[in-house]
Amino acid sequence: MKKYILISICLMASLAKSYAQDFQGMATYESKTSTADFKSRMEGNKDMTPDVQKMIEDRMKLMFEKTFHLNFSRTTSIYKEEEKLEAAGQNPGFRMMSNMMGTGGTFYKNTKEKTYTVDREFMGKEFLIQDSLPKLAWKLENETKQIGGYTCFKATAVREASKTDFRNFRMKKKEADKKEEVGKTNLMDELDLPKEITITAWYTLDIPVSQGPENYWGLPGLILEVNDGKTTILCSKVVLNLKDKVEIKAPTNGEVITQKKYDETVIKKMEQFREMGGGRNGMQIRMGN
Repeated sequence: MKKYILISICLMASLAKSYAQDFQGMATYESKTSTADFKSRMEGNKDMTPDVQKMIEDRMKLMFEKTFHLNFSRTTSIYKEEEKLEAAGQNPGFRMMSNMMGTGGTFYKNTKEKTYTVDREFMGKEFLIQDSLPKLAWKLENETKQIGGYTCFKATAVREASKTDFRNFRMKKKEADKKEEVGKTNLMDELDLPKEITITAWYTLDIPVSQGPENYWGLPGLILEVNDGKTTILCSKVVLNLKDKVEIKAPTNGEVITQKKYDETVIKKMEQFREMGGGRNGMQIRMGN
């Protein structure tokens, strides 16, 4: 009898281990970045026709409203944008801003090894960023809410704003008594970057994996919503124990580079972009009242 019990326990342990290795899920996220400050500046521009304004708003929507899929196991995940037929237009300035959105390529995370790999294309060149996962000092709150039938707990953290993620930039506030000449303004000079941003995340203990969208991780459950004050990433669907497994592996194409070196490359190009007038092929947008 003792021998039978021992064999049963070993068999259950083996099955549990196998289940843990085979476990896989998929979460769909809708990402939306607020462009209210940019739109208000356009609406105050008397020299911008309604057709041009609508064209810019449509392109901005393509850049700032996207759908992503997160395929995850217990320790690894890949996060990738859903492919769409639409393109953000042929304007080179808008293509450059789209590349600066910080969400391109396949984002692979390994929470066990605390590393990530992401392939990015920037200015026609492919990069393969490999680095350690950023560690946020999460503060776990008692507040809860429901997201898609899951009870989620609130967590907050403060981090430095990325200089290479265009979503972190804000339009500079205009002084009420300051009179400005109406004319072409360098868009890059109209932008401001905060030193720090506050992250608010909602995670569920019902899915106990330390995963989330983009480079977010480190909580005791899957992150179903995250907000940085301007961009909200909200989970719209979760499927667990997928029948058709997806191969979760790191991308391999591109010049291997660290996050720091990649950021330095992007910042250098952004400075050149500024010196060129913010883009002479349509990116010089008339601002003012």
